[in-house]
Amino acid sequence: MNWEQLLSLKRFGDTEKRPRISQDETRLGFDVDFDRIIFSSEFRSLQDKTQVIPLSETDFVHTRLTHSLEVSVVGRTLGRRVGKVLLERHPNLVDLGYTFNDFGAIVAAASVMHDIGNPPFGHSGEKAIGEYFSSGNGSKYKDQLTPKEYQDLIDFEGNANGFKILTENREGISGGLRLSYATLGAFLKYPKESLPKKPTNHIVDKKYGFFQSEKEAFLDVVTDLGMTKKSIENSSYFRHPLAYLVEAADDICYTIIDFEDGINLGLIEEEFALEYLIKLVKDTIDIKKYHSLQHKKDRVSYLRALSIGVLINEAVDIFLGNEEKILTGNFERSLLDKCKYEAQINDIIKLSISKIYQSKEVVEKEVAGYRIIGDMLDIFITALNNDYNGTASNYDSLILKMLPEEYKSNTATIYQRIMSICSYISGMSDSFAIRIHKKLTGNSI
Repeated sequence: MNWEQLLSLKRFGDTEKRPRISQDETRLGFDVDFDRIIFSSEFRSLQDKTQVIPLSETDFVHTRLTHSLEVSVVGRTLGRRVGKVLLERHPNLVDLGYTFNDFGAIVAAASVMHDIGNPPFGHSGEKAIGEYFSSGNGSKYKDQLTPKEYQDLIDFEGNANGFKILTENREGISGGLRLSYATLGAFLKYPKESLPKKPTNHIVDKKYGFFQSEKEAFLDVVTDLGMTKKSIENSSYFRHPLAYLVEAADDICYTIIDFEDGINLGLIEEEFALEYLIKLVKDTIDIKKYHSLQHKKDRVSYLRALSIGVLINEAVDIFLGNEEKILTGNFERSLLDKCKYEAQINDIIKLSISKIYQSKEVVEKEVAGYRIIGDMLDIFITALNNDYNGTASNYDSLILKMLPEEYKSNTATIYQRIMSICSYISGMSDSFAIRIHKKLTGNSI
């Protein structure tokens, strides 16, 4: 892979390349990507989607939206710092008009939308959709789908759904959000299809990045960017290098900031914050300043800021030290998995899992989310299929009146009809999903 091709300003839906040298310096192409995401309805729905605590009634716990904004801030810093050195290493990029801000803008844009495809109720929302098709009523559709189509459903993946949102053509709109290929490439953390599942231990095989419905769009993006094919037997590619920075920004934020939320909620004692985070910040902490802070929230915030700074430095150093391996696809782990603080990060994550992610409040709301998502899938898919087959009951017709027009797919393939309903439900916020479920089940009029 080469940087000139990887930094493509061509927009999804374009027919020709866009040279960097001709761009308006006041609003560069990669900055436009960020703007378009911020103004999208899919991004706005993240304000009411779970990050740590579902439907929290406190005013400081992160939602998917605040988490995504913070990830973009960290991502921008990572991109700029890496870009500054890369331009020194590859002066031809300077001649073409690229600046270190371009790298920051690409990573920031890909970072701010990294969760845009996640269903309501956190990662349990993905599992709820998957289990509806693997062991619930949706399993009856298996024989009507190809193996890869069925795998898309039983392993429903927020990353793949995000790529669908970003690239899907809608009536009157071609090219989805019309983002640059560079930003789309950096978004693809797992540039492969759902099968084969985890064929190797390489980081790109951990999950998958596109549904069969977006295969053509995926191949268009990776071909334009010159991303290296990983397997000749299936649509599997090595990552766009900047995807490693997007992943690092997310890893840094959820590791440290979810931990901070747990402390502020009282799920984790403050003593743990000092014990666990001090190992990260021992070389940068001002002990006198730390003890001068009067409030727990301020002390934890200080440790959080220092920890993020330390991990940013680590991620930048590891990326730059492994640039050649990353460009050739031979860097098989995430950046933070290779850092000297790996053990400390794992300790923090383990504590967060036991004290936060598996807390009673989280588990109770995730259980409710399973029921809500399963019921909605069953009701809407049944109504849509019955309508297509000409067997719709009056109840089915009423249900379809509740379904927005853009999701009333009348395609001949059952896969497309099912994916249409999955798109509708995964785009819901937590609260909206609850309201729709109450109406469908007669608990609210």
